Amino acid sequence: MSHDVYTPPKVWTWDKASGGRFANINRPIAGPTHDKELPVGKHPLQLYSLGTPNGVKVTVLLEELLEKGHTGAEYDAWLINIGEGSQFGSGFVDVNPNSKIPALLDTSTNPGTRVFESGSILFYLAEKFGAFLPKDGAARAETMNWLFWQMGSAPILGGGFGHFYAYAPEKYEYPINRYAMEVKRQLDVLERNLADREYLAGDEYTIADMAVWPWYGALVKGIIYEAGEFLSVHEYKNVIRWTDQIAERAAVKRGRIVNRTWGEDKNQLAERHDASDFEGKT
Repeated sequence: MSHDVYTPPKVWTWDKASGGRFANINRPIAGPTHDKELPVGKHPLQLYSLGTPNGVKVTVLLEELLEKGHTGAEYDAWLINIGEGSQFGSGFVDVNPNSKIPALLDTSTNPGTRVFESGSILFYLAEKFGAFLPKDGAARAETMNWLFWQMGSAPILGGGFGHFYAYAPEKYEYPINRYAMEVKRQLDVLERNLADREYLAGDEYTIADMAVWPWYGALVKGIIYEAGEFLSVHEYKNVIRWTDQIAERAAVKRGRIVNRTWGEDKNQLAERHDASDFEGKT
């Protein structure tokens, strides 16, 4: 293991793979690497995703909408294998020029509406179906506060702490300590907020909970980054209570396995095209 101090060059150049486990898909340029059309199913909503925390946000909302009786929320969920670079196919880049999952195509409009960035997808669907986003000004603002909090905070947990603690080819004290400190501060923000609230924005379950749960709920339950002991996650009693409460929802149990291709077979559903696809799962 090298401990040499890095001196940045005057001009940075991309001359070797970097990024540990994900080095083969990291590059400093955008755009497609190959031509590949995206499949389109029979439902109005076409989701192109993977069952990572960002992908789970959207499939949970879609399943919650269907649970609530919004039949227009029927969807086809197609697997985008980011480890193989599927996000750089020309069809996917047309839907999301940022080449990140998830991406949504709403074919109920003419022409179809593309929606990318998980927070934007949550807001779009909540607005479209009038669900899980309060109409009242103060409650609506509070929901959006926590939705944007998650969008700004998750990169610290994922690309920051997760990378240096779990995926980096070499472990260094400074970045791990720096990001661990910030992740624990974020957990404390959630802990204090949930001390006198059932859900993040108040007494109502909203898209804010759906955004935060796949990241921070998974963290305290040891589902992502087996760092529970390292971060002393048992200290965050309110976060654990909130996490367990959401995990018991039927729609959440379904949504969290869509586009998932790892773990126990019952917790995997590579693609979802009909409610019957869940038979024998969860």
